[in-house]
Amino acid sequence: MAAGLLLDYPGDSLPGILDAATRDADLMPAAAADEIGAFCQVAREWGLRRLQEHYVETFDQRRRTALYLTYYSAGDTRGRGAAILGFREVMRRAGFEMDREELPDYLPVVLEFCALNETASGDELLRANREGLEVIRAALVSASSPYAHLLEALCTTLPPLDADTLARYQELINQGPPTELVGIAALDATPSPLTTGGRS
Repeated sequence: MAAGLLLDYPGDSLPGILDAATRDADLMPAAAADEIGAFCQVAREWGLRRLQEHYVETFDQRRRTALYLTYYSAGDTRGRGAAILGFREVMRRAGFEMDREELPDYLPVVLEFCALNETASGDELLRANREGLEVIRAALVSASSPYAHLLEALCTTLPPLDADTLARYQELINQGPPTELVGIAALDATPSPLTTGGRS
């Protein structure tokens, strides 16, 4: 839950979230708590405005750090809609109701689902999209973003990478997500935005 709240766009509630994450560190695995604590320290030092600007630059303007997990598995293809519906169906079957206008594959939403859901459905979603998480983590580390701490914290709670996941990760790094051209008009089309709206 802490990683999910902190990975969302930082708003006026950020100080309270930072305080709660710091207060509840003893409830987290030690390695994850250390990473989340490191992020909280930087967030306090930077302040809200600087963190907001960094967030937009990092997550809204860079494809390799997009927080929409189906982008890594389906790319900008027609199959992405079905993949998003798959996330929504998993959450619906578990009784999880979204109270915000956001896509169900948005990582902070998935992490909230994991925290609140008593079944293993959320963990299965994360494991099924592990290569995407690794792309985000590696890109944040490469950019020296403080948000890398949150992806590091998340990945420490997941099983080690197996050979198949590592191969898919390497393919994503080398080739990027799937793409398709639909008709002649697609040759001149600009990439679709990864976010559902701009930040204010």
